[in-house]
Amino acid sequence: MKLTVRHLSIPGVLLLEHEVFEDARGFFMEVYKRDAFREAGLPDQLHQQNHSRSARGVIRGLHFQWNQPMGKLMRVTEGTAFLVAVDIRHGSPTLGRWVSETVSAENKRQLWAPAGFARGFCVLSDFAQIEYLCTAVYNPAGESGIRWDDPDVGVDWPVKEPLLSGKDAAAQSLREWLARPESQAFTASAPV
Repeated sequence: MKLTVRHLSIPGVLLLEHEVFEDARGFFMEVYKRDAFREAGLPDQLHQQNHSRSARGVIRGLHFQWNQPMGKLMRVTEGTAFLVAVDIRHGSPTLGRWVSETVSAENKRQLWAPAGFARGFCVLSDFAQIEYLCTAVYNPAGESGIRWDDPDVGVDWPVKEPLLSGKDAAAQSLREWLARPESQAFTASAPV
């Protein structure tokens, strides 16, 4: 199976496109294949898969985990979502910059963002289901988030009044995160 990897404007963040076999019955594609991921320079040890369903206008994020650092491969299995990754690595030339892709069940793309990036999404369809393959197991004591509307980051979200969880609405700014000692888990020289 063919895997096409496109490098986005922030080094380390990738858009994956898989060979898809479609006919009158539907389609088939390989979402994860260890050898192909290794050959493309992607992590080949994924430890957890998460699945969420959200309504139009929901923003989830911007989330990250520093203990154990977690990379995420995100895909949309129903609907359409605006996926975002924000560089939160100390010393990075792209610190505070973000990249986004509109991913859908129809285009079957995946967005890879390594540890050292805060990730989130906004649902553009009536509902969307998003799956994440993660490089670490979830640790609630080692995770945090950046405020969705942090002006220092300036994500151009496709909604202005999103539906948010209480946790996401109360998230810290990037400046507040960078002042915390835990933020040293992510540096531009650290492997992502």
